[in-house]
Amino acid sequence: MGKKSLGPNNDFCPQTLFLYGTRDEQGNPDFGLFCWFSYIWDGEMGAMCCIGGDKLTKDNIKRSRVFSANLVTEELLPVADYLGCVSGSNPDKMKIPLEIGRGAVLDVPVLEKSPVVFELEVTDIVNKHDGDIILCKIRNVLQEESLSSDETVEQKLKRVAPVTTTAQTYLSHDGRSLGAWGEPMKRL
Repeated sequence: MGKKSLGPNNDFCPQTLFLYGTRDEQGNPDFGLFCWFSYIWDGEMGAMCCIGGDKLTKDNIKRSRVFSANLVTEELLPVADYLGCVSGSNPDKMKIPLEIGRGAVLDVPVLEKSPVVFELEVTDIVNKHDGDIILCKIRNVLQEESLSSDETVEQKLKRVAPVTTTAQTYLSHDGRSLGAWGEPMKRL
């Protein structure tokens, strides 16, 4: 099979979407949409994420050193797309209907409709030219009770329906297109 050289891209490496929950300087919940999230090992499982550019979410994380990572599902996608497309500097951004709770261990906002939520405490921030790599300890995982059932992993993933993204397209767990960035929020 022949190969062709291209510039940097990750078009065939979809990544799972998360809404990062933070609190602004007044303590109000704020959520931003991100996909550069993965796991690390440092004596225990941790998480890492990368946030590029200037973002209110990144400022909030740097200030408070805690945040939540809420798994985005097909049901949550219109809200997630909206929260990812609207700037955190827009004072009306969070004026949409959301069921927001509080973390069980950390004072972080969590989305009640997300079936899996990580409560994260920042341990290190690696500053790069236009982005920051944030290393975290997982202080708690909030998970829907139904995910403790005897179903197979495949059955649970199908039911949870996590959303991934690549090439500016949202994808279902089984690879179906769920629309381009900016399209799902039109259903709100």
